[in-house]
Amino acid sequence: MTDSRRIAMALGDAGGIGLELAARVLSDAREGTDILVFGDRRALELGARQAGVTLDLPVIGLDALGGPIEGNALIDLSTFDPNDAMIGTATASSGTAALENFRAALLTAKAGLADAVAFTPFNKAAMRMAKSDYVDEIGFVDAVLDAPRSGREFNVLEEVWNARVTSHIPLRDVAGILNADRIFDSLQLTVEVMQDAGFERPRIGVAALNPHAGDGRNFGTEDEDIILPAVERARAHQMAVTGPVPSDTVFVRALKGEFDAVLTMFHDQGQIAMKLIGFDRGVTLIAGYGFPIVTPAHGTAYDIAGQGIADTGATLAALSLGRRLAGRTTQRGTDDAARADLRAALTKRPDWAAGKTGTTKAIAGS
Repeated sequence: MTDSRRIAMALGDAGGIGLELAARVLSDAREGTDILVFGDRRALELGARQAGVTLDLPVIGLDALGGPIEGNALIDLSTFDPNDAMIGTATASSGTAALENFRAALLTAKAGLADAVAFTPFNKAAMRMAKSDYVDEIGFVDAVLDAPRSGREFNVLEEVWNARVTSHIPLRDVAGILNADRIFDSLQLTVEVMQDAGFERPRIGVAALNPHAGDGRNFGTEDEDIILPAVERARAHQMAVTGPVPSDTVFVRALKGEFDAVLTMFHDQGQIAMKLIGFDRGVTLIAGYGFPIVTPAHGTAYDIAGQGIADTGATLAALSLGRRLAGRTTQRGTDDAARADLRAALTKRPDWAAGKTGTTKAIAGS
């Protein structure tokens, strides 16, 4: 039986391995895969040359969004000229293209023409060159979707999931940002997302902030005063939660089968463990927006870009998770007005240059 759920895939940073990864995946599409790619035709052709593959992918324009689209296809946004490509280097042009591709994929999912969003790796430095106030994907998604609440990042492996309370902030700010409500909300969202993925009652180990979970308040008070009350509140809501667990053992206990997920307090507290466990398989999931957003957990790998040796394992795992979490609403449920609004929004793109984020520019030839 063919899976009709559609994924909107944004081509990532052209200086890294993202174009190659996209070309490899699209050249080996399985039955049931339904991917609408957003980016530049020439950029994807560059990726195919890097990967040494041949693509047979319909290339369509924004007008095609006015009607049904079957199978895989590329929406050519004319966002990037391969003559500008600097393989292995962050550039403003590659950052601009990545932003525009991502925005288009997000708006397409918001309009109901896709059930999940995926992207090949971005480079934050390149995106800041293009948009000076860019911080991370969550802030960008919030702004593009005009989201009522921010999403949260998860890292996903078959063995264990990792959710986190804070993400891309300086380590010195973490303790001041933590509070019981924020931790409880993170636990609640983790349960919701994992239940969507098939976990009936996910077991979550909550990592302590301080060494030895504070060691009876000798090494800090946050574990007893902030984390523990959030854990107790979650238990009162019938969540299977344990903690705070010292962070140097919580992943060991998870891998032995005690927990399905670990909630960490800050970015690297979980990322280091997850990348050691399965760097080539890990998926980053951004959840909380009504549709899942997925990407390989690794980065742009500038050191091997353009060599045709990038591993597609994490990219394939991301697409698989996106389909697994996607809702059942397909493009057939989108009305004509929503399609027209989407085409208008994608035709007039923001000018990401510093100081000009409120202006728009038309797509060439539109």
